[in-house]
Amino acid sequence: MLKQMLQKEFILVLRDKHSLAALFIMPFIFILIMSMALKDTFNSERALLTYEIIDLDKTLESKTLQDFMLTSSFLQRQDSTESETHLSITIPVGFADALLEKERQEPLLQLSAAPDVKQEMILIFRAKLTADIMRLRLMQIQEKIAPFLPDASQLNLDTFHSEKLFDIDYRGMQENEQPTSTQQSVPSWIVFGMFFVIIPMSTVFINERKQKTLMRMASMNISIPALFAGKVIPYLLINQLQVLLMIGAGIYIVPLLGGDALTPGHSLAGLALVSISLSFAAIGTSVLIATLAKTVEQATTVGGLINILFGAIGGVMVPKFYMPESMQQFANISPMSWGLEGFLDIFLRGHGVKEILPEAMALCGFGLCLLLLAATILSKRLRV
Repeated sequence: MLKQMLQKEFILVLRDKHSLAALFIMPFIFILIMSMALKDTFNSERALLTYEIIDLDKTLESKTLQDFMLTSSFLQRQDSTESETHLSITIPVGFADALLEKERQEPLLQLSAAPDVKQEMILIFRAKLTADIMRLRLMQIQEKIAPFLPDASQLNLDTFHSEKLFDIDYRGMQENEQPTSTQQSVPSWIVFGMFFVIIPMSTVFINERKQKTLMRMASMNISIPALFAGKVIPYLLINQLQVLLMIGAGIYIVPLLGGDALTPGHSLAGLALVSISLSFAAIGTSVLIATLAKTVEQATTVGGLINILFGAIGGVMVPKFYMPESMQQFANISPMSWGLEGFLDIFLRGHGVKEILPEAMALCGFGLCLLLLAATILSKRLRV
C-alpha cells in the first residue's frame, strides 16, 4: 500500500508544473542572481571607498602621503571631476611642518565624507590614514637621528605594510582559499527553496481532503502515521534532489557566468544530515499548514508569508553578519537560521557531523513536533 501511495504522490507532483517551477527554477535563479550580485562582497582586491586629495601643502611629505595611500587595494583615488567620491582629504598648508609638533591647535588633515558612507568604512579609512601618517613621522624622526645613530638610516619602513606583517588563513579552508559570495548565496537559497514544498503538498493534500480521499483511506484502516509517511518520503526525496541541483549550479553554472565556484566542504555525511534534517522541518511545517488550511489559496498564501518571515528573520535574505547583535540573537528563533548555519558549517567553515549535530537535532525535533500536531488535528477531523 505504501508503494502505491508513493507512486500517487510522485505522479501528482510531476503534473503540477507551477509547483515544480517554485521548487527548482526559483531557487536556481536566486542562486545565480545573488552569487553574481554579491560577487565583490568577499573580494579582498575590491575598492571599498573612493577618495580625492586636495593638496594645498605641495611638499615632499604631502606627496609621500599620497603615494602611501595609493598602496591600498581597498581605496581608489579619483578626481572629483570624474564622479562624486566617498571621501575628500584636504592637506592644508603647513602639513609637513606640523607632523612633529607636540601640540597643535588645528588637525593635520581635513576630511569630508558623503552622507551615505557607512561609519565602519570611515573607521577603516581613518585607520589607514593614521598608519600612513605614522610612517611619515617615523621617516622624519629617522632623518633627524641618522647623523647620531648611523644604523637608524638602514631601517626599512616598507616592512610595516600589513601585507608584509602577517598572512590571513581562513579556518576550515585550504591554503590561499577564501570565502566567496557563492558559499553564502547557495546555502541561503537552498534553505529558502526547500520550504516551498508547501505549494505542491498543500495542493495535493487539500484536494484529497475535499474529494474525501483521506476519509476513504482512513476507512481502509490506513493509519495517520502511514498516511503521513506517504507524504513525507516523496517530498524528502524531492528536497534532496533540490539540494543536489542547487549545489551543482553553484559548482558548475555560476563559474560559467563569471562568478566564484562553490566549495562543497569536506563532509558528505554532514551535508546529508543537515539536508535531511532541514527537509524534515520544512515538510513538518508544510503538513501542518496544509492540515489547517481550508483552501489551496489559503495554504499557499499563509505558507508563502511564513517562508518569507522565516527567511527574513533567519538570515536568508540579509546575511546575519550584517545584522546588529540583538537581531542576530532573534534570528535563532527561525528554523531557516538553524538550517542555514548547518549548511554554512559544511560549505564555509569546513566542519563535519559533530559540529552540525545540534542544528540537525533542533530541525528534526521541530519537524516532529509539527507533524504530531498535524496528526492530532487531522485525526479529530477524520472522526467528524
